[in-house]
Amino acid sequence: MRIVIMGTGPFAIPSCDRILSSGHTVSLVVTRPVVDPAAKKQPVRPVFSWAVEHGLQVFEPPSINSPEAIQRLKIEAADLFFVCDYGQILSAECLNASRLGGINLHGSLLPRHRGAAPVQWTILSGDPDAGATVILMNAKLDAGPAVSVVRTTILPDETSEHLESRLAILGAKCTEEAIEKLSAVSVIDSETIAGLGVQQDRLLITKAPRFSKQDGQLDFRLSANYLVRLVRACQPWPGTFAELAWRGSDKKMRLLIRSARAVEESSARPAGEAWQVTQSELDSWKVNELGESWPQAIAVSTGNGLLLIGRVQPAGRREMSVEEFLRGHALTNGGTFVLPASPVKQLVE
Repeated sequence: MRIVIMGTGPFAIPSCDRILSSGHTVSLVVTRPVVDPAAKKQPVRPVFSWAVEHGLQVFEPPSINSPEAIQRLKIEAADLFFVCDYGQILSAECLNASRLGGINLHGSLLPRHRGAAPVQWTILSGDPDAGATVILMNAKLDAGPAVSVVRTTILPDETSEHLESRLAILGAKCTEEAIEKLSAVSVIDSETIAGLGVQQDRLLITKAPRFSKQDGQLDFRLSANYLVRLVRACQPWPGTFAELAWRGSDKKMRLLIRSARAVEESSARPAGEAWQVTQSELDSWKVNELGESWPQAIAVSTGNGLLLIGRVQPAGRREMSVEEFLRGHALTNGGTFVLPASPVKQLVE
């Protein structure tokens, strides 16, 4: 088949590789343009770099739904559009510019987590499993029938960054399966759609909007389990943060919390109180069985349970283990993480 790829971010790359090696023709790669060419720091555009590396023709329209862009796509006479991590919603007119319309690889088990941040919301929601779904596209966001699905168990310490990388690789096989199914189709109609995929159950729809920087603020009045999910979901962006104040001192420091685990341990200490704990204490709580072994951690009392912090990044500095951090900033007398002036509402229960 003659395929047009539409993508911008890294999630699309494994599928792009799979399509290119499958024997189908990639006639054009459509990607988001640079907004400000004069800016010193340019956005990373992995799909653009991939297309250039493979000598493929690139098209960078400001709007994929403009008359000019649609006319350009019609000239391509593509059999199929493959859309992944692109950043724009295709109109019905745009989808009609190819013989079979388009398929989209989405980083969740649809209909859960429709939207721009499916992997982050999968982790934040505490889902036991994650997945990737290839849908036959329509003009609504992530709403078409599922043509191919893959499921995987989320690992105990897994962050959004790591899970997204895994799903991109697993999803590439879904992309290949969906394209092979469509290779046998001459036209897309209601009968064909019924045979190709499964309609999404509207009662199971959840939304996955993009996170903001403020969503990463930690409020230790919330439960340790929720805060750990938030830390994992927000890696690497927007990151989770809190301000640590040392007891008996005016010293304060803003920290990005890069790795955390929860212990269902009751504490009479007020929410936000922090102290350093040793490996023997960590071993007694069996937290090092969850992943990388921590020789030390910072324990924080929360609204329910203890939050254990294993890696931090002081403002303006590099990421480091808590063991390294405490060598220069010991919590000998303990400390307190400053609570937000107004309680932070959980993004999800």
